[in-house]
Amino acid sequence: MSQPQQKTLMLNQSKVKPTWILLDASGKTLGRFAAEVAKILRGKHKPTFTPFVDGGDGVIVINADKIRVTGAKEAQKIYRYYTGYIGGMREVPYKTMKARHPDYIIEHAVSGMMPKTRLGKQQLKKLRIFAGAEHNMEAQKPIQANI
Repeated sequence: MSQPQQKTLMLNQSKVKPTWILLDASGKTLGRFAAEVAKILRGKHKPTFTPFVDGGDGVIVINADKIRVTGAKEAQKIYRYYTGYIGGMREVPYKTMKARHPDYIIEHAVSGMMPKTRLGKQQLKKLRIFAGAEHNMEAQKPIQANI
């Protein structure tokens, strides 16, 4: 009596069939929403997940300007960047960033949850964020999903 052998499926790039998923960010909490987006970009929602292959799906996020944060983050959260010049540290409060670039808020949160590798950067390129309810990605035939 021999046991049936179970084989681990190792996905390769030729077997990947990427799709596009449309997500609505209105009323969602920033961190929880970004975690779900990162999971879809990496492909962890599929049973064929392989860590070293880009098997994730593309994500289209609409209504990025309607994302919310909890607690006092709206008043206290600060986005920092450095210009490269002496004394060039810039700080932008959350409210100002939400008014200027609401797409950056979600992009920054998701990129912090992705691997800091070439594969992670490649997977992050499949993220499209739109401030309003309109998007120009109809050609990809996105699938509407609820989180």
